[in-house]
Amino acid sequence: MRTTVGIIGVGNMGEALLAGLLAAGTPKSDVIFAQRSEERAKVISERYAIAHKSLVEVAQSDVVLLCVKPKDVAALCEEIKESLKPGNVIVSVAAGKTIAGIAEILGTEVAVIRVMPNTPTFIGKGAAGISLGKNVTKEQSAFVHNFLKASGLVVEVSEDLQAAVTATSGSGPAYFFAFVEAMVAGGMKLGLTEEIATQLTVQTIIGAAGMLAESGKSAKELRENVTSPNGTTYAALTTFEEKGLTAMVEAAMAASAKRSQELA
Repeated sequence: MRTTVGIIGVGNMGEALLAGLLAAGTPKSDVIFAQRSEERAKVISERYAIAHKSLVEVAQSDVVLLCVKPKDVAALCEEIKESLKPGNVIVSVAAGKTIAGIAEILGTEVAVIRVMPNTPTFIGKGAAGISLGKNVTKEQSAFVHNFLKASGLVVEVSEDLQAAVTATSGSGPAYFFAFVEAMVAGGMKLGLTEEIATQLTVQTIIGAAGMLAESGKSAKELRENVTSPNGTTYAALTTFEEKGLTAMVEAAMAASAKRSQELA
């Protein structure tokens, strides 16, 4: 059965989800989008060969993706609520915006799905947490699960865990990038050029992630396997422990989760 999709907002995340939709086999003719910036709209239209339409037309799609900033969600919902057609589903990727809050504006009978994706979705290696509103049908859930799977991992969680998802995978890529920056800086301080420090750091983390994904072993096991007593790795990990790495990461994730809740 044909399912039409409308995307409101095609910034980085909106474009990433668009790419996932097309990768999942959704025909380009079934996808339209609305975008305030005409320049950005032109780029997306030319890049993906899909039509730029008005908010009214996009809101009448079977599946409507809200890919705008959290601060803009309420105003957008007010703007489109009269244009929604019976039986469509609203998919929001706005951090902190609750299903109940969106339904309060659009109408309690509206089906709402809340998704927290992350930026690696853009290259097909994303991680998304999904929560379903009470009016979502099995068909709607299956459609959204399917196109998100084309862009990476999808896990279904109760909505009260969305802040935890945000703190873990939603903000997680930035933690990783910050750690890479620190490793590159550390390598340079020890005498490596920026180019070589970057190459070694990136390849090391790619390899470590591959081992974690493919070996079937836990991170703890792999860490222990590479750590000889009183060796070089032991010296580094002991320093992490002394400086409170675990406590620092937990505090950072707690701060991310708290901010997600504040955005509601």
